[in-house]
Amino acid sequence: MAHKRGKVYLIGAGPGDPGLLTLKGQACLRQADVVVYDYLANPAFLDEAPEAEKIYVGKRKGLHHYPQDKINELLLEHARAGKVVARLKGGDPFVFGRGGEEALELVEAGIDFEVVPGVTSAVAAAAYAGIPMTHREHTTTLGFITGHEDPAKKLSRLDWEKISTSMGTLVFYMGMANLENICEQLVAHGRAAETPVAVVRWATTPRQETLTGTLADIVSKVRSADFKPPALIFVGEVVGLRDALRWFDNRPLFGKRVLVTRTAAQAGAFGNLLLEQGAEALSCPVIEIVPPQSYAELDAALSELAATDVLVLTSANAVEAFFKRLVANGDDVRALHGVCVAVVGPKTAEALQQYGLQPDLMADDYRAEGVIDALRTRGVTGQRVLYPRAELARELIPKALAEAGAEVHAPVAYSSRAPRSDNLRPLLEDGQVDAITFTSSSTVDNFVAMLGEDAAQLVSAIPMFSIGPLTSDTMRKHKLAIAAEADPSTLEGMVAAMLAYYAQR
Repeated sequence: MAHKRGKVYLIGAGPGDPGLLTLKGQACLRQADVVVYDYLANPAFLDEAPEAEKIYVGKRKGLHHYPQDKINELLLEHARAGKVVARLKGGDPFVFGRGGEEALELVEAGIDFEVVPGVTSAVAAAAYAGIPMTHREHTTTLGFITGHEDPAKKLSRLDWEKISTSMGTLVFYMGMANLENICEQLVAHGRAAETPVAVVRWATTPRQETLTGTLADIVSKVRSADFKPPALIFVGEVVGLRDALRWFDNRPLFGKRVLVTRTAAQAGAFGNLLLEQGAEALSCPVIEIVPPQSYAELDAALSELAATDVLVLTSANAVEAFFKRLVANGDDVRALHGVCVAVVGPKTAEALQQYGLQPDLMADDYRAEGVIDALRTRGVTGQRVLYPRAELARELIPKALAEAGAEVHAPVAYSSRAPRSDNLRPLLEDGQVDAITFTSSSTVDNFVAMLGEDAAQLVSAIPMFSIGPLTSDTMRKHKLAIAAEADPSTLEGMVAAMLAYYAQR
């Protein structure tokens, strides 16, 4: 049998924003057996290769995990073993990424490889800082320069005579340690001291910071602000356009670190909404969905679906639990033929649509009370209603529909519990959280239980946001102050409430 041939993909991961990974880079990651990655690559990319072996070879100043020759050996070793290797590099592999060196090693060893370009950090940082590196009214020339040399060498290998005045815009990679020398050399070789300069760190992430000045004063500004690497240095008249063109760090929630207490599976959607407004979502689930102690009641109800008139689903968790058990019992969506499916709101409807079904009825008020009003208007007298619920759900729906004349079956479909968390208290004590969001009463109860008796005191100075009236009531019960309440009671409504709150301040 022929030996399987290995292959190496040299993938540019971009500067940090996970949305800047190319589709081809994503596809290569998904087929990888091994991922060899830098510390600058966004950790979220590793989720694209869940089964692959992950090897971290990131290098930071003063701490070298792997010298370059060892990285080369790793690539060769795994490729020779017939594995598909994704070499994930920050930015672009062929722009100051040493990808050329790695590619030459692969060529010499006869290893098949491909280069997948990435958005190089200079291009991304300039765009996200509002700095067009070329502009026909300012400059049509551009130079990328590495500033990463031993300061004792005074960047001697660079031809400062030509660099200083031959290009309109200069971008220095890895040059913060040599910033003073760079500015001195440019001015000494003919660049005007009043030339605008920008330094951009953590580009394209919610932590992005941009500091502007001139060749004459940027060094003192960097020292005063204690502005640390990693950062890129932009020199040229185009830097002056930033005030008019900045967009990324002008967003209303930019730089806010928001604690998201939803389940791990649900945190992503909310995190994306926050990211669109410039915030950084800190995922710290305080609720974990688990099976009920027994499926007996739910299984009995599922066996009577043919006689059921109405199915009530009040959350995405209920949708998932219901269909998971339906399939486990050997059925599928066809078992719901003729059943009216009622949902509490648009998020529950979206979860239902994942199973190929559209809701027959959705409440105008996205709460249990809204479902009850809608079903009363429709009429449920004499009808059999199935309400698969959480273990600790209120008795409101079964009681109200029974009073309306329905035969209600409300088996427990899932339970929730507080997961173990070692990072919640440190996050709060270290002042790393700017806002806290609660999307259900359970998230509030579990949050308080995980922190203990001093929970209210610990978070008293942090704005807290509620998804709706019931969640707010639970917050008040635990003496947690409510900065704003969502209206409507959706994730989008919560983000809108946060925007309104911060706009007033």
